[in-house]
Amino acid sequence: MNRNPDDPHRNQPVLQRGPALDSATAAVVLLHGRGASAADILGLADEFDLGELVYLVPEAAEHTWYPYSFLAPVAQNQPWLNSALRLLAEIMQRAITAGIPQHKIAIVGFSQGACLATEFVARNTTRYGGLVAFTGGLIGPPGTKFVYPGELSGTPCFLGAGDRDPHVPWERVEESASVLSALGGVVTLRRYPGLPHTINHDEIEHAKHILSRLGAKERAR
Repeated sequence: MNRNPDDPHRNQPVLQRGPALDSATAAVVLLHGRGASAADILGLADEFDLGELVYLVPEAAEHTWYPYSFLAPVAQNQPWLNSALRLLAEIMQRAITAGIPQHKIAIVGFSQGACLATEFVARNTTRYGGLVAFTGGLIGPPGTKFVYPGELSGTPCFLGAGDRDPHVPWERVEESASVLSALGGVVTLRRYPGLPHTINHDEIEHAKHILSRLGAKERAR
């Protein structure tokens, strides 16, 4: 594939599962981690077992949303990071254009995908259907002053991680939860002693609690 070096994620494939986008009442955007694929993270749809939701699942170019750690200087991860944020915005707009209101769209990510999801929500504040960050946090080096405008207006957020994760320091997860709460998110934070770099059953249950509330009897047009 001839990739645009200034926008590497442009025109990347987006998998879809569930009802047709123009007939769905709610949507979930799933974001995979570094080295994984859209097909990998789509397995979460089976875990959630919420067939009324449409899942939109992009695949990162070269299986990575940005090349360095999320704790590296932001400039080092450009233009990949901005390209990933643009792709996510395009997917959100695709769902909105199809008739799904933004407060019925949730963003769920694992690891690098969780970092991307959290950063997107903080940079683009509004009332979302939910944010679920499995082992991730806001993007930037230690000491970053995370200041974002806007209001999350009660967006339900779940952040969970192990307390000694080799890639994501617990302090950043905790810091991210505080920032989201200050923006008006309703945040649930869970720390799992000894959890390896994976998703456990309790985290799945917290996510299901948020996502199961997305279904609505009426569809806003």
